[in-house]
Amino acid sequence: MSHPRLGVAVLTMGNRPAELAALLESVARQEQSAARVVVVANGTPLPELPAGVDGVEPGENLGVSGGRNAAIAYLRQCADVDVVVDLDDDGLLVDTGVFSKLTALYAADTRLGVVSFRIADEHGHTQRRHVPRLRAKDPMRGGEVTTFLGGGHALSMPMLEQIGDWPQEFFFAHEETDLAWRALDAGWRVVYEPSLLLQHPKTSPARHAVYYRMTARNRVWLAKRHLPAPLVPVYLGVWTVLTLVRTRSLRGVRAWAGGFWEGVTQPAGRRAPMRWATVARMTRLGRPPVI
Repeated sequence: MSHPRLGVAVLTMGNRPAELAALLESVARQEQSAARVVVVANGTPLPELPAGVDGVEPGENLGVSGGRNAAIAYLRQCADVDVVVDLDDDGLLVDTGVFSKLTALYAADTRLGVVSFRIADEHGHTQRRHVPRLRAKDPMRGGEVTTFLGGGHALSMPMLEQIGDWPQEFFFAHEETDLAWRALDAGWRVVYEPSLLLQHPKTSPARHAVYYRMTARNRVWLAKRHLPAPLVPVYLGVWTVLTLVRTRSLRGVRAWAGGFWEGVTQPAGRRAPMRWATVARMTRLGRPPVI
């Protein structure tokens, strides 16, 4: 892409109006303007939006995956966007040069598929779970990775045309990994770029009531959809052990077990196992697809 045009997509459930307004203001302050900015109202009426910001109101909560697909469909029909930038509605772009840096990255590499932002709270601290690699002590170390952060990232539209959009049936949890694995298997690069900062309040994913169930179900679906057959039991076995060690709540374990059973018994969508060459590539990047 010689001059990639950015489209910004934000999902909202209507419960963070002040944060959404602040985010949109930070988008408007960018040195390089976005070609489009769209807000998807997920199961809520569209809020009043600033001039120049478009709105999509699906009429129901489509989840993270479905809401982002609605934004992509809108941006695709506008036909003036090359890169989609997804931002959480309670995030904030504190640096006005984020979009110009992002444009330069995509202009320099035609096989750049995904760019993951660094997420830090108002004190500059990045939670371990917000570093998309196993060795997470230094959040300022960037480079190629095998997954990315949902709260702040960019996606190449040509990549999406090739590999498809978000996995709608996932609703939320592990939808980023599903998309990243498909991107890697198609030869695209996934990069963590810590100089692109999204400020975001410190949170725990377990704050969502269905977190444990969705996490377990979607991990099983990931394995069923994308892993070579010999790796499926290894991947699920590793994550079962890790979950049992990490989960402190009996209620959480029960919800996780129910979700795991859902994943096993319910269809996961089209099975397209990744190539062994992709497994090797992910291993070289430090995260083989078994953990």
